[in-house]
Amino acid sequence: MAYHWQSSQQKQSGVEDMTLLPKISEASIVENLKKRFMDDWIYTYIGPVLVSVNPFKQLKYFTDKEVEIYQGAASYENPPHIYALADNMYRNMMIDFENQCVIISGESGAGKTVAAKYIMAYIAKVSGGGGRVQHVKDIIIQSNPLLEAFGNAKTVRNNNSSRFGKYMEIQFSRGGEPDGGKISNFLLEKSRVVSQNQGERNFHIFYQLLAGSNGTQKGSQIPTHILDILNSMGLTEPNYYYYLNQSGVYKVDDMNDSKEFQDTVNAMKVIGISDDDQASVLLCVAGILHLGNISFREDGNYAQVDNAEFLQYPSYLFGIDQDDLMTKLTSRVMDSKWGGKSEIINLKLNTEQAAYTRDALSKAIHSRIFDFLVESINQAMQKDKEEINIGVLDIYGFEIFQRNGFEQFCINFVNEKLQQIFIELTLKAEQEEYINEGIKWKPIDYFNNKIVCDLIESKNPVGVMCVLDDVCATLHTVTEGADSKFLQKLNGAVGTHQHYQGAKEGFIVHHYAGKVSYDVEGFCDKNRDVLFTDLIQLMQSSDLEFVRDLFPEDVKGQQKGRPSTAGNKIKTQANRLVGKLMQSTPHYIRCIKPNETKRAHDWEEKRVLHQVEYLGLKENIRVRRAGFAYRREFDKFLKRYAILTEETWPQWRGDVRAGITHIMNAVHMEKDQWQLGKTKIFIKAPESLFLLEEQRERKYDTYARVIQKAFRKHNADKYYLRLKQQASDILLHQKERRRYSLNRNFVGDYIGMDDNPGLRALLGRRERVEFADTVNKYDRRFKVTKRDLIVTGKCLYLVGREIVKKGPEKGQMKEVVKRKIELGSIESVTMSTLQDDLFLLNIAGDYASLLESIFKTEFVTVLSKKYEATVSRKLKVSFSNVFEFAVKKEGWGGGGTRQVKFLTGNSDLATMKTSGKTLNVAIGPGLARDSRPGLRQTAHKGGARNGAATWNKGGGPRRAAPAIPQQQTNTPGRSVGSRGRSGKSLRRQQSTEHPSLPRDGAQHLAKRINQAHAHNQDFMSTPDAGMSGFQRKSLKPGARRPAQLVESQDQRQNHSPNYHRLEQYGIMIQMTQMNFMSVPTISLKLSVKIPQDGGEEDLEARKACFHPTMWRKYKPTISSSREAAIDETQES
Repeated sequence: MAYHWQSSQQKQSGVEDMTLLPKISEASIVENLKKRFMDDWIYTYIGPVLVSVNPFKQLKYFTDKEVEIYQGAASYENPPHIYALADNMYRNMMIDFENQCVIISGESGAGKTVAAKYIMAYIAKVSGGGGRVQHVKDIIIQSNPLLEAFGNAKTVRNNNSSRFGKYMEIQFSRGGEPDGGKISNFLLEKSRVVSQNQGERNFHIFYQLLAGSNGTQKGSQIPTHILDILNSMGLTEPNYYYYLNQSGVYKVDDMNDSKEFQDTVNAMKVIGISDDDQASVLLCVAGILHLGNISFREDGNYAQVDNAEFLQYPSYLFGIDQDDLMTKLTSRVMDSKWGGKSEIINLKLNTEQAAYTRDALSKAIHSRIFDFLVESINQAMQKDKEEINIGVLDIYGFEIFQRNGFEQFCINFVNEKLQQIFIELTLKAEQEEYINEGIKWKPIDYFNNKIVCDLIESKNPVGVMCVLDDVCATLHTVTEGADSKFLQKLNGAVGTHQHYQGAKEGFIVHHYAGKVSYDVEGFCDKNRDVLFTDLIQLMQSSDLEFVRDLFPEDVKGQQKGRPSTAGNKIKTQANRLVGKLMQSTPHYIRCIKPNETKRAHDWEEKRVLHQVEYLGLKENIRVRRAGFAYRREFDKFLKRYAILTEETWPQWRGDVRAGITHIMNAVHMEKDQWQLGKTKIFIKAPESLFLLEEQRERKYDTYARVIQKAFRKHNADKYYLRLKQQASDILLHQKERRRYSLNRNFVGDYIGMDDNPGLRALLGRRERVEFADTVNKYDRRFKVTKRDLIVTGKCLYLVGREIVKKGPEKGQMKEVVKRKIELGSIESVTMSTLQDDLFLLNIAGDYASLLESIFKTEFVTVLSKKYEATVSRKLKVSFSNVFEFAVKKEGWGGGGTRQVKFLTGNSDLATMKTSGKTLNVAIGPGLARDSRPGLRQTAHKGGARNGAATWNKGGGPRRAAPAIPQQQTNTPGRSVGSRGRSGKSLRRQQSTEHPSLPRDGAQHLAKRINQAHAHNQDFMSTPDAGMSGFQRKSLKPGARRPAQLVESQDQRQNHSPNYHRLEQYGIMIQMTQMNFMSVPTISLKLSVKIPQDGGEEDLEARKACFHPTMWRKYKPTISSSREAAIDETQES
């Protein structure tokens, strides 16, 4: 197993794995995360769980170098990194042949989307190659900018917030190559198309399109077919469009909309969307902007289009009739059935209903374009047979805004489900498994948010979503008052739930991450998610086939049963997602947002503490420290590690428990590091598991080397025969050859690199040694020193030896790199025409190196081959009997130039004499310059110097780097997602003269921003932890938990007293509440009895029973006396 010396050079900040914290508390966790964050170390472990803090800047450790360092390495070898988690996930998939998934959770702006990108990019780099594989990799990478353009937007909490959920499944072959994929998307925030909160933007694509149309100047990378239609879309400044000018924000810091528009168009091309469909997508995006500019005025209680000019562009871009568009926006056709008879009724709409219809059409078009893009991506990656996959969940984070509507309710519900998965698999299931397996275990308390999930989705007793669906089922065309009816029913159904709280215009849910107040306005309409038949028929009448295909419904068909609602869809999708995640081996990334300013090195202590609490990091650490890092079924464990002993390999014939015990004793693992359960073995520390893995790898490595040796010898014989021929071609007619050297077998490694780990450590981790020899190096005075000359696929190394003068290794001889030369910087190699062994390395812009090696021919041949592969041109090899070259300047002297002159002598051994700055070399004549190798000689054992092997043992890494895949291009005439369209309708559009743009846009319709309201940032502060926070605090280690709140049946009445009894510490609370729908008056009477032997622990438990304000007010009385009484009446 490779050990990475690079990591030891890194500065340590805090504790890398928080299971090693000396004190386990929320405060110590926050302090450790802060230390690391301030030193730009954003990753920290809790065992296998990765905690990531958003740095709000680009960091330097996401390069190809880090990919090489973390590939194949154990987690303890390097600092915590997302690449380590991704590599562990990929290797586990290949080892166990089981599906893997990574669950990335955290609130909005915590860095989840970026984390998902890093994981997908890493997997794309380390997995295999090939035409199809590279095609899939390109689609995986390019799907990100495309879906972000249509599904991400700026919010007050995040400049690139995902407004949809995405689960990307990367499908692999048995060899580990990504050869397919699938994206599941859910709950696109469609309402953002038509309205945004203050300080936010619409989806990025609208601003990208406008910036792209303004950036069509010289040097633009936008394809011609897109440039041809941009001028016909009626695009201008963002404030012209009603759908963009509501929030007053058009730009985002560090975001270039024009550049990202080019990336979006390029992504559509890479995915395989045809040119016609690319143009159609952008035409529809522009059509949505123009559709939003249609406004209405009241005429006799009915709506009329205020300015018919604004109908021209939407009808032109969508390919529909202008009069039909006006009719469908201001009226609605309904079927009325009475006594078996049906009657068609034409209803005229008022201005509010007309605006609602316009917005519904805009939202439907954008949503269906998004679905088309996802479908196109899936078609491009479609695979006939699924084998194994890695799933990456990138989903919107928990969020609280100034006004929280139906979308925030659904988003926060999905985050509740993800938190429940984390609890189920890391806290609850793990502890239950220990008990079931008979492992000695002390239970650890934690807050289980299943109670909040049940409040939202439960059917019996009914939850919020069931009440909402029931109310929507009773609605028909009239929706006025529906939201108030929903709120009234909701208060009656769940009003007494401890995580629910009524409010004047909505309700409050005590989520795991804090209290959120929801405004019920629009809940019913958004939940029904109905697109009226009139609008579907309108779009199906389009001249554009693309637009017609976006609306494939059969409007004449009779729908039976209750229509599905948006809430029911998201609940079904969330549960299906949970099921899929539970079938895979999960990995976790817990993302933390350090501030709301989006600035680097800005740390808000209170906000981070709140996230640490609700994410359950402290409980996670406690379970991890007390538990076992690894568990495996007996049969699987024995099968994997049977190779470690002769008795168990290749097959153990005795009792499986005895076989496992024999293996553990053979590797000398301490008894307290493992336990045998009923069906599984449990290993406590990760280091113990790494010990087993290292021993196993060494065994396999030994056997693999035997196989490699035989194959490489056979392959090397053929390779070096070709190499000798190439060497002969380089020197033919140019240089005399030494006797007995023509038919010498090439070996490559004349040092024995496999037996010199010190030399190997000086090279790059995945650099394969192509040539290695000990040579003579001549300095500026022509004095000779020994150097190890090593050639890899990237660099040429000259390695010397020095005595360590300081430190614990003082006096020892160590190898050091004296000179490292990248192959691309070598200008030429110069040799004489005689049979000597000298050669000159000429380096561009630097001094030359004069070297001597009896294997010069092999060296030049290998260098020429690698040089050409690296820089795509041939290495210049020149021949001259006079060398003139620059030398290295050392100290006060040196520098300048030197000469080497070659003369014909009488001996086969070179005679060297120095004369000032000239070295004279005399040597006798060798074989003729036109000499060539004869018959092949058989390689003999012991042919290498210094005991080196007679063939290259493969100085490269055990796990070969992936081959460079071939670029795959789409077959002409076949385009993914094109649906067979010929583009005929587009030619009609381009040939038709586009309408003129109305002079005055929708600037006058922009909402007047109330500055006082806009500057109210209270919702941005750390949220109240609510009942969930209260229950978490009550589970402090050693504290006795308060009893559950006991509620009688008559408490469900709105005006009756509510009695809550807290048995612990004798606390009695009587609360009388009146005026339910108005501001309530609450009378509190508390009687506190304190145990005789109370301590700090009791004080903390008592504190948890009170509201913080009341605790601060009465703390001296309660903490100092044995019994105290409080009687206070207050308004809240």
